[in-house]
Amino acid sequence: MVIYVMDRYNNIPMFITENGYGEEDNPIITVEEFQHDVKRVEYMDRYLDALLRAARKGADVRGYFTWSLLDNFEWNFGSTIRFGLHHVDYTTLKIREPQNYQQVGTNSSLQSIRSIL
Repeated sequence: MVIYVMDRYNNIPMFITENGYGEEDNPIITVEEFQHDVKRVEYMDRYLDALLRAARKGADVRGYFTWSLLDNFEWNFGSTIRFGLHHVDYTTLKIREPQNYQQVGTNSSLQSIRSIL
């Protein structure tokens, strides 16, 4: 999509906003499964890698904002879909930090993006 916008609209500056991976809430999932959020990590890694490739091809990407830092209330879905990088227990409002995002944060894709921006 970024390459399409670059080609179609004369490489206008782009900010990617509210990008993320939504997953239906599963009340019986364990804390450990929340902390090892493999599907979301893989999605983010692939998306950021594609964004890096587009930037290397000349796309004027000036910013990227994930949706969302924390699980939240969605207007269309309430609390049934989770988009957060951090899991929120809606009963206690405690936040559980996912361990797998440490890998994304040190992944070469992100390091490369930081070096070209």
